[in-house]
Amino acid sequence: MLGSKVRGNVTVVGGGTGTYTILRGLRRAMLDGQLTSIHTTADSGGSSRRLMDEFGVPLPMGDLRQGLVAQSRHRRIWRDLFNYRFSAGAGRSGLTGHSLGNLILHALEDLNHGDLLEALFDAEELLNTVGHVLPVSLAQTTLRAELDDGTVLDGEHVIDQPQSEARAPIRRVWLDPVPQVTPQARKALERSTHILLGPGDLYTSILPNLLVDGVCDAIRGSDAEVAFIVNLMTKHGETDGYSASDFVRALTRYLGRAPDAVVVHTEPHPLERLALYADERAAPVPADADGLRRLCGRVLTGDFAMDNPFIRHDADKVLAALWPAE
Repeated sequence: MLGSKVRGNVTVVGGGTGTYTILRGLRRAMLDGQLTSIHTTADSGGSSRRLMDEFGVPLPMGDLRQGLVAQSRHRRIWRDLFNYRFSAGAGRSGLTGHSLGNLILHALEDLNHGDLLEALFDAEELLNTVGHVLPVSLAQTTLRAELDDGTVLDGEHVIDQPQSEARAPIRRVWLDPVPQVTPQARKALERSTHILLGPGDLYTSILPNLLVDGVCDAIRGSDAEVAFIVNLMTKHGETDGYSASDFVRALTRYLGRAPDAVVVHTEPHPLERLALYADERAAPVPADADGLRRLCGRVLTGDFAMDNPFIRHDADKVLAALWPAE
């Protein structure tokens, strides 16, 4: 740790690998208060999609599973089990690609007569989590995106699909139908002292949470400091050419207010790391710190990347900026 100790009721809203990294850091840094993570239920790819299609599971499990693993303080083997994904092999082709954690959550949901919240509470006990992991909604919904050329894409797995050719930028996203926020998620947001948005894919991990009826009202009605952690890299098909200011403007449009603070990486990435992302057509997000200062009150700049072959946030650095050592 870099000396930061986190106090207060902290709610993290997002999904995907970036949010997972921040939650792992918060699990270690929480000193007192309450940690809650709220995850999108509009995911429709991978193991989640197969469970929904083949077994009638009503909501995707993927981001919820990642939140549970990130917040678990149990022995490593339990976290590894929930993270385990079956690979191809003789006699088990039906399991290939499935996440064991998703299957466990599905079993817990069945044991609780279809009550996903009770299943999550049981999973929290199994994994001895720091705080709670909540779905943003319990209603089935589809994420839709309209591109600048008028094309409409249906489903997170389609919007998120890598494109071999450049496509028109995303003009707007929405949920069909618009679901209601769970009372538990609303209460966590209203009682928060700090709300962290991201990092994560803007249109398929962060914004789907804000499209749920009641979420933005709860955030705007809270006394929390709202901080946005800007992605380190763009994503082809979603945020091609975006600067940090573009991320904040898009977030503000849906949230209805600018974040109070923005955490943005301002140091160059080593060329050998950038080379790993050439095939993905991903590029570093330009910090544009001056532009950010015109959009929100507090801009935290610096080196927030992990010393790792892959370009990932270092949660300890991010938390040290948001909660400086006393």
